[in-house]
Amino acid sequence: MKQTATQPGNRRASVNTLLNRPRARVLVIGGGINGLAAFRDLALQGVDVALVERGDYCSGASAASSHMIHGGIRYLENGEFRLVQESVTERNGLLKIAPHYVKPLETTVPIFSTFSGIVSAPLRFLTHKSGKPEERGALLIKVGLVLYDSFSRDGGSVPRHRFFGRKKALAALPQLNPDLKYTATYFDASVHDPERLALDVLRDGLDTGPHARAANYVEAVGFDDDAVVLRDGVSGEEFSFRADVVINASGPWTDLTNTALGQSSALMGGTKGSHIVLDNPELLAATGGREIFFEHEDGRIVLIYPLKGKVLVGTTDIDADPTQPAVCTEEEVDYFFDLVKHVFPAISVDRDDIVYRFSGIRPLPGHGDLEPGFVSRDYRIVATSLGAGTMLSLVGGKWTTFRALAEHLSTEALHLLGMPRTVSTAGLPIGGGAGFPATDAAMQVWLADNSRELGRARALQLLERYGTHATALIEELAEAGDDRLRNAPDYSIQEITRLIRTEHVVHLLDLLQRRTSIAFTGGATEGLLAELASLLADARGLTPEQVDAEIHAAAHTLRTVHGVHLNARHVTSGA
Repeated sequence: MKQTATQPGNRRASVNTLLNRPRARVLVIGGGINGLAAFRDLALQGVDVALVERGDYCSGASAASSHMIHGGIRYLENGEFRLVQESVTERNGLLKIAPHYVKPLETTVPIFSTFSGIVSAPLRFLTHKSGKPEERGALLIKVGLVLYDSFSRDGGSVPRHRFFGRKKALAALPQLNPDLKYTATYFDASVHDPERLALDVLRDGLDTGPHARAANYVEAVGFDDDAVVLRDGVSGEEFSFRADVVINASGPWTDLTNTALGQSSALMGGTKGSHIVLDNPELLAATGGREIFFEHEDGRIVLIYPLKGKVLVGTTDIDADPTQPAVCTEEEVDYFFDLVKHVFPAISVDRDDIVYRFSGIRPLPGHGDLEPGFVSRDYRIVATSLGAGTMLSLVGGKWTTFRALAEHLSTEALHLLGMPRTVSTAGLPIGGGAGFPATDAAMQVWLADNSRELGRARALQLLERYGTHATALIEELAEAGDDRLRNAPDYSIQEITRLIRTEHVVHLLDLLQRRTSIAFTGGATEGLLAELASLLADARGLTPEQVDAEIHAAAHTLRTVHGVHLNARHVTSGA
């Protein structure tokens, strides 16, 4: 195949690993959480595996989550008992193997009636049609939570749900709507830094050895001469890559990827979900540190969730076109304000409180006339021929089940390759979760061992940010210095430089949105963009014109897609 005139010396090292050996047993297309997890699983088996992602890692559907690792209590109503069982098993497992990012989440449901929904719920279960919205009352929620407990408790380590009447509910959370009759509280889990967890999954795979290779900003654009045609999105260079098995894990864009590879495909029917992030101390305090999870008046399950010193509010469920960018609209913002008022009527929120907004398309199967809320959240794998090899297309999948899903995907691939499974990922720590201090005593030992040079507060901050990978960073900072950024003093120049050097950073937005939480928590300013771009230029040898282009592109995306007011400075939580 004809290639562009780009010189090898100008290529990224990750792209060179593909070009120098343009073949693997398995090629994974898609660097969201499911593609990365499949890559990790296969790499751990010793399979020669490569992964490409057309954007940055974890920048598509995986970046637009509600930051929850949950068992899916509402899937019981859809009759998806297998998915609930797998979800709660994986939730409980992730609390143990990724404790640096996955934390227990106390969840409270405000309830405004006793018997509502008893008639309509069985009809929803049997027909999967929403009909006229009717609130789920206390009796129905009680039945659901009893059933959920039976799936969820992990041998008793997860507390049972609790029900409270109005008086006790308002004593615990006094800003709740006084018209409520009960609250129900149960435990799920949150993922505070989903993008960083995804990077740990990638790192685990790459660390297995040279048989595992990956490159971001590389897109699959065609299929020719029994090979996938890849395009480097940075240089524009195209090249051929051969594999016995191709895994299409491109999420809501699965059909588009299959079409690009010459396959007829009509598998997907994703829906859009949007969120806003609010800097509102009164609302933050009102949550009492709990997720508030409830049914809005239209029957949509929504959430108000304290996170990183801010409040995440979501989400919607609207049919979406994967060829168009997903953007949180003003109508959706109005919807979110309405649901906040429904639960916390005395608290005022407005657009000035929004520090970040985001939207993504769920990788759901095609669903015809079925209501979006009743579309299965389960996943399946579709096998088709691709040249002399096989294509495995993933339909569905969600954050909670990524490990189990990847195990199923890799098992299918291993079967096609005639190779045995040699490693189980069940119970295997992920990234900086390995050796993470699980008790107060262990935490004190870790801090004593790692706080001599930078101090306890900074060591703890880095542990929370990177898990036990913080140890190597602390050692480097002790030698190189730890000079704080002027415009984001919770980070240091040397810390950011290490991220650029070791975590596949290509663009300024990679730093702002995925290697750090700066954009999410409202910390992005014009001054910070210039400061980070200067560090990126030093590390990657960018020209002044390229630096200006990076700043312009980042500012444009933050303003137009995420509603960020770059001149406004919000106080961040240091996340």
